[in-house]
Amino acid sequence: MNKINVGLIGFGTIGSGVVKVLQQKAKTLEKKLGLNISLAWICDLDIESTRGLDIDRNILTSDVQKILNDQNIQIVVELIGGIHPAKEFILQALKNKKFVVTANKALLAEEGAEIFEAAKANGVDVYYEASVGGAIPIIRTLREGLVADRVETVYGIINGTSNYILSQMAQKGCDFKIALREAQKKGYAESDPSLDINGGDSAHKIAILARLSFGHEVDFKDVYVEGIENIDLCDIRYAAEMGYCIKLLAIAKKSEGSVQLRVHPTLLPKKHILANVDGVSNAILLRSDFVGEQMLHGPGAGQLPTASAVVSDIISIAQKMQGSLRQDNCLVNIDPEKLKVNLIDNIETRYYFRFSALDEPAVLSQIAAILGKNNISIYSVIQKGRRQEQSVHVVMMTHDAKEKDIAQALLEINNLPVIKRKSVAIRTERI
Repeated sequence: MNKINVGLIGFGTIGSGVVKVLQQKAKTLEKKLGLNISLAWICDLDIESTRGLDIDRNILTSDVQKILNDQNIQIVVELIGGIHPAKEFILQALKNKKFVVTANKALLAEEGAEIFEAAKANGVDVYYEASVGGAIPIIRTLREGLVADRVETVYGIINGTSNYILSQMAQKGCDFKIALREAQKKGYAESDPSLDINGGDSAHKIAILARLSFGHEVDFKDVYVEGIENIDLCDIRYAAEMGYCIKLLAIAKKSEGSVQLRVHPTLLPKKHILANVDGVSNAILLRSDFVGEQMLHGPGAGQLPTASAVVSDIISIAQKMQGSLRQDNCLVNIDPEKLKVNLIDNIETRYYFRFSALDEPAVLSQIAAILGKNNISIYSVIQKGRRQEQSVHVVMMTHDAKEKDIAQALLEINNLPVIKRKSVAIRTERI
């Protein structure tokens, strides 16, 4: 049995999970697949902490070059995250003809073109199943399972932290800050949760998915991003009254040579399958020309689900190296030419509005006049009860309207003397 030597860079939560999986499944992998996967080196700045694992201390090092320059190592696993120095480590590994496994969504979203070109130039591959959706095999599905299909739309709930917060707000009636503290207490959110709640994490992931789905390079800067930090409990309640829930949705759509790339809070009909993805779960819904609609659902994060995805990539590479898997990692050739991006100003959809207005006559007519002037038609309107400061909530749903018209109308409405707080607008999606 040929031995496959692996070098692990990053011995944190996910890295220690990978070691745990490889240790516990070593005999199973040998028996089922005929693979002898050997962890040759583990590199981390902290090589003193045990992480609760029984590790041969002779394979621990703080010198990454022992992995990158070791000719006996065929696979390098990068799990340190961030852009630098992860990018430099991966490029050096590829230059040295080593296969790479990574979970680094930020690096692939922002610098992926250079990484994949380096892999191609050196006759090796980069595998990245764990970069999106944890244990959900979405990368493999797009790369292999749907290779004969033309993927047209991707909808994703792909950040467990934000999904947990919105689920807690909806189910327990708590406000955003309380739900965030609960997420941090349970380990679902970092002490600095910015990338999760501001939509940045989901934006990295949808950029990766769009690249594979549409077969063109994607500029991360083209992804429109809006987070959940300003979602109010009253909006979740009003949405529920109208038959909707609010999710942080990542969207990639291709039509007529252009793409939409956006991440933002979205009203979804309660009856839709995505609306029922709660807690820290992730789900990705795909539409393609032959298969039609399908959804992948499961744990989107966590030590062992993510580690499982990393190990699955290691196994795929090992099988390929032994000749039992004869395929390239990127079955879909990626066109370096970027598709035209349909900017957010041109997007048309229905909108939810909440206006905080003085409880006076003719307020609704003033708002409606501005909306009509900006080509926005009202579908429904509800006025909620009085508040102590004599303002009321006016809640509206619109017919389809263009984003730039919405922005102009809100600018004018917010300048009305009768409006007491900045108005709220949330997009809907009829999936």
